[in-house]
Amino acid sequence: MAYGSWPSPITAAAVASDRARLNDLQLDRDDVYWIEGRPQEAGRCVVVRHRAGRLEDVLPPPFSARTSVHEYGGGALLAANGSVYFCNAADRRLHVIAPGAGPEPLTPDLGDVRFADMELDARRDRVLVVVEDHRGATVVNDVRAIPLQGGEPQTVVAGNDFYSNPRVSPDGSRLAWLTWNQPNMPWDGTELWLAELDGDGRPRNARLVRGGPRESIFQPAWSPEGVLHFVSDRTGWWNLYRLDDDTVHAAAPMDADCGRPAWIFGLTTYAFLDAGRIALAICRDGVWALGTVAPGSSRWTEVDLPYNSLDGNMDASNGTIAFVGGGMREPSSVVIVDAATGEHGVLRRGSTVEFDEGVLSTPTAITFPGWEGATAHAFYYAPRNDAVEAEPGELPPLLVHAHGGPTSATATTLDPGVQYWTSRGFAYLDVNYGGSSGYGRPYRERLNGQEGVVDVGDCIAGALHLAEIGAVGRERLIIEGGSAGGYIVLCAMTFHDVFAAGSSLYGISDMEALVNDTHKFEAQYSESLVGPYPEARDIYYNRSPIHFIDRVRRAVVLFQGLDDPVVPANQSETMFAALRDAGVPCAYVAFPGEQHGFRQASSIIRTLEGELYFFSRVLGFSIADDVAPLDIVNLERRHTT
Repeated sequence: MAYGSWPSPITAAAVASDRARLNDLQLDRDDVYWIEGRPQEAGRCVVVRHRAGRLEDVLPPPFSARTSVHEYGGGALLAANGSVYFCNAADRRLHVIAPGAGPEPLTPDLGDVRFADMELDARRDRVLVVVEDHRGATVVNDVRAIPLQGGEPQTVVAGNDFYSNPRVSPDGSRLAWLTWNQPNMPWDGTELWLAELDGDGRPRNARLVRGGPRESIFQPAWSPEGVLHFVSDRTGWWNLYRLDDDTVHAAAPMDADCGRPAWIFGLTTYAFLDAGRIALAICRDGVWALGTVAPGSSRWTEVDLPYNSLDGNMDASNGTIAFVGGGMREPSSVVIVDAATGEHGVLRRGSTVEFDEGVLSTPTAITFPGWEGATAHAFYYAPRNDAVEAEPGELPPLLVHAHGGPTSATATTLDPGVQYWTSRGFAYLDVNYGGSSGYGRPYRERLNGQEGVVDVGDCIAGALHLAEIGAVGRERLIIEGGSAGGYIVLCAMTFHDVFAAGSSLYGISDMEALVNDTHKFEAQYSESLVGPYPEARDIYYNRSPIHFIDRVRRAVVLFQGLDDPVVPANQSETMFAALRDAGVPCAYVAFPGEQHGFRQASSIIRTLEGELYFFSRVLGFSIADDVAPLDIVNLERRHTT
């Protein structure tokens, strides 16, 4: 049977409806809490608790624990002393759920004032929180304090562009926090500050501990003994350090990343166990592992687990480690581990789609010469469906996936969305192009000044590498990606003639328009990726696909959320209109109510099935699925000319 036409038991509906987003995991005494983003509830984010062997929803509808600070959110939950504090998506107010009670607001209705990254200051009966205030002519970010009995937030730390991780020492006497200024992003350079807290909780004698414009600090945290720890990439690798009597010491030096890009709040890669032990997640060559560091030692000892993709959500207490992670045969899950024995149990799987071994494709890590010969990385999935006999002599189509960010990374977690393609006869290449995290700071900085060049070049090189070794069909290469990955798709389809088709999800088509139209967090991100604006305006122009539609030769489909504040809908709408008018085969699907990243099951289903339909029409194969067609303009015209 022809590749791409294989019947598969993995449906788009199963992928979409059973694909919970798991984040903000934390422990409170013996309870484990996390947030689930549920597509089947239109993306509602539900606080879930595991207590005494039982799972229960803590947050009743219509409440949704989600914040839009920096637009990407994270850090919407704090579980402390039996109470649950959360940011409610609908009214943006901070709420509390006391034991045995329902949600009650802690903050008044302030309008567009957003909260994230909460920290309990029990000594002063208050919660410290990062605030993003949109009420004025300019957006203000700072750290404020909110009384536990409720009331107006009061500013504690202010003056810089961005803040995160306000953390109070166990005895309540000191406060640490991270801060940075534009044009830096948190993975470029941040500062770790430390101050004493006076009787009223005001910081005094504040001083810079570590960091700067060329050093990224991640996750400051206090040990139970009151020793400040943090992750720094001062050596080129994000490693764990501790502050002893104003002297910084490496807690576990290694050529591996123990941090990750802070696109969202609340990310954690280490936690304190007991008797001075630390649970620490590390990443080598894009693959994560969990281990421990003993007191008085800098040696990291791995815990043997079937999870090699940790999501940056972990906590520990009394010898137990809890984390969100997945593996090549395990979907993203909430897992608990006995640090002494390595025994583990799963509290919640993000997907309960059952995979028959006969359709399970597992990834192989590959390296290949990327842009200008530099080493690039990817995970390759071969097509697999043992119930189908492939067409003799035929090579499979290859779907290249370009992740978003771009300073992010792909993972090896068992993903029903990937298996959707491989079980139908597609090969799948998940590329960690130059600029991706998990390979050290120099690899991240390959993209500096080269967005739209190195990232695109690495994706093209990976596809051609597989074609050259005879793994896939050279004329059957296609590419797909969202956000920055969508920009890679549009650049590949515009400035190169390698892929037969491309699918852009909320991708950037006009770099200059984005600079003038995006949100504060990323307003100057392109300074490092492209160049200073407007001084480098010609570079922005020359790397914007919208200006070079005449170069597009192959088919393009675009999917876009109409409420997207990060990449506004006009980016996709303008691109589609230009492609249509130029006679390029193209289609456009818009989703009302969706923002940056599709959260509703109906949108995820339509995108998957729409891509399958689009690729089948362009490459000329039939599909076994009964899917709603897309309105593809110019396809017949292109086929007959």
